[in-house]
Amino acid sequence: MLRVHFSELDLARMRMAIRPDVLWETVLSFHRLRESRAETVYGEWRSEARNRLNGEARLLAPLIPSRGYFPDFLTPAEGVIGCDSAMAALRATPGQRLHDEIAGLPASRALPGWIRDLAQGEARPLDRLITTLRSYHRAAIAPYWPHIQARIEADRAARGRALLDGGADGLLSSLPPTMRWRAPVLEVDYPVDRDLHLRGRGLLLLPSFFCRGTPVTFRNPDLTPVLVYPVEHARRTAPPRLQPRPATAPACARSLGKLVGQTRSAVLLEVGGGCTTSELARRVGVSLASASQHATVLREAGLVHTLRQGSAVLHTLTPLGAALLRGGGSPGERVFGAQAAFPAVAGAQGPSGHG
Repeated sequence: MLRVHFSELDLARMRMAIRPDVLWETVLSFHRLRESRAETVYGEWRSEARNRLNGEARLLAPLIPSRGYFPDFLTPAEGVIGCDSAMAALRATPGQRLHDEIAGLPASRALPGWIRDLAQGEARPLDRLITTLRSYHRAAIAPYWPHIQARIEADRAARGRALLDGGADGLLSSLPPTMRWRAPVLEVDYPVDRDLHLRGRGLLLLPSFFCRGTPVTFRNPDLTPVLVYPVEHARRTAPPRLQPRPATAPACARSLGKLVGQTRSAVLLEVGGGCTTSELARRVGVSLASASQHATVLREAGLVHTLRQGSAVLHTLTPLGAALLRGGGSPGERVFGAQAAFPAVAGAQGPSGHG
């Protein structure tokens, strides 16, 4: 178990990451890539990613073991800014830090020569690492980035509501079951027993699409405290289909109404930055049962994502739903689980009889 110790100052300085972190998602996805279990969340992504890779997994495997410790320098804070900033920060890692953190890798297997050279602070192997990470990111992460962002934005919306309703206590109490807030300590399921004292630095909460099971944090307690935790994934009875985002979509609410019906288009518009089923019913002027039915149809079509928060559910737009409202999307972007079932959306009737 990991015990994160808060002071009043730490609670005041706690914050949520403003967007997904490029390198945390890249590194954690590499763990998912090497799993063999059949599953509905990552299964098709794993198959597609493996087909796109060209030797990157072989190069990265010694530096990122399938479980346990990997060097902290692989996930600099600049990862939330974007890929270029993250790689620039990685390139600026001091040689002594490279040496010390690579030395922490398991000694059960000999490291290849280029990683041993990296540990000595040589520039060429660092260039090789950055090139390999970029290539892996392009193949395994970038095509799915809009969907990763949508899932993380849904989690951020839920945590934001918890903060507004209950302050820092409410936010920490709303975190997934692998984390339990027993003030002033956050207990976290963790593979080893340790304590993290924040010492007035606060804590950055970073929801992650590719984090699975237990949360993750830095090994070095002197680094800016970060707690990476898994977002909730929708339960499915069949593997998700990865579909390209449509190249064109209606440009205004009137066209959207023609496609999916006036009531359902109003539901989609009101989901916007996130709302509960009760709020949706009130905004659109329909019954709670009707709002729930409309949201279900939109969710099954891949336009809305639903996140359960206690007894309530929070609806947010998926990349496909946002593209529909915007009036178009970029061809070639792909998402997890988007069915693009526009005919089904248009043809389905809600409980009130409106499309």
